[in-house]
This record gives sequence, structure tokens and C-alpha cells, in this order.
Amino acid sequence: MKTKILLVEDDINLGDVLRDYLELQNYEVVRAMDGVEGMENFRSQAFDLLILDVMLPRKDGFTLATEIREINGMIPVIFLTARGQPEDRVTGFKTGCDDYITKPFSSEELELRIGAILKRCRQPEINGQPDPINKEGIYTLGKYTFDSANHELRLADLRIGLTTKEVELLRVLYAHKNQLITREKTLKAVWGSDNYFIGRSMDVFITKLRKYLKDDPDISIVNVHGTGFRLEVKE
Repeated sequence: MKTKILLVEDDINLGDVLRDYLELQNYEVVRAMDGVEGMENFRSQAFDLLILDVMLPRKDGFTLATEIREINGMIPVIFLTARGQPEDRVTGFKTGCDDYITKPFSSEELELRIGAILKRCRQPEINGQPDPINKEGIYTLGKYTFDSANHELRLADLRIGLTTKEVELLRVLYAHKNQLITREKTLKAVWGSDNYFIGRSMDVFITKLRKYLKDDPDISIVNVHGTGFRLEVKE
């Protein structure tokens, strides 16, 4: 089956170019012109990936992504924007987006980024290699069960849903359990880049993971200042 993409872009010419190019690459593309129409399409159809312009009529891309994340925390999201301000990039990654592309960009670049995101989502990897720990994606983490395949942390009757990025980040930390892993290595494994803005976003995700794991005092994610992180699990 073709990968199905929801493209929400109000620039008619750019939207037509992107849709035509992606369809030539064998993707199925559904086009929406504003945030409200984008949400209507999302609620009525199943998609594999979302491409959202930030500056949209009726409902901006950040708001749309936040609302979609409340329904489905796992679907990959790419933001398109003409705004290059650092705070916008941070806001984008805080919503849980998988990538952020500043206009102008080439259709080929967008297609390559889509392919990289889909590859990471469909086959769990650590540093570009298949995850050697558990092919079923289920790990014991202290008192928790970490079910990466179903994007879930379980503790007794508690079920915590995880986003794609939270799953990837926790899996990388688990692969280096009780060992120091540098910020650069973590960023490249999860986001494919170690730039400053993504690094600030990663700190937000680390905070979220600490909150999810707080019910087991034998688990902690330690920040080694200026170097990286260590997932400490007392066994």
C-alpha cells in the first residue's frame, strides 16, 4: 500500500508542486488549504505522515499539531515554515514534530526527510542499526514494561502512551543503560542532527520521560552536565 500523507499548505503553487512531486515518488497525498480543513481530513481518514505549514488560515500549524497529538501521539509530523526564528523552531519541536523545514527548500530534500522519518518509525534502530536488544520491542525497565512496538509504558494497571520521539529516545537510553551517552550521539540517533534547537527540544523530552518514570524510585535519567545522559536502573 502507498504511504498516505496529509499536506496542509495554503500556498496554492507550493502545495501543487509538492503534491505532484510526492505523487511521482509513489506517495498518496491528500491536500488541505487551512488548519480546520486539515483537522477534518485527519479525523475522516487514516494517514501515515503529516506535512503542516506553520502559518495557516483559520488554525495555525502549531495548534493543529497539538490537537492532532491529543488524538494520535505517534504519527510523524513535519513542519514547513518561512519563519526562521529560533523560538519558532523550539515551539515546533516541543509539539513533538519529527522535522522542521524552513522555506525555501527543494522537493527532493523534503522527500529525503520523509523517507528518513518513515524508516525510523517502521524499523526500530539504534545509531542506524537494527535494535539488537529485543526484536519484539518489549523491555523490562525496573517496575515498568516498555512496549516500544505499541508506544506504551506499563506499570500495573497504569498505561502511559508515548509519542514516536519519546519511544526512540527511551530506546536509545535503554540501549546504553547505566552508561553515559553523549548529547551528540543521542541527538543523531533520534533526530538525525545535533543542532542547538533540536537539543533544546530533546531536553523537553527528557523531562517528560522523567515524569513518566517517576513511580519507580530505582530509575533515574541523570544529566551529566555538558556531556550527556545516563539512564540509571538499580537492579
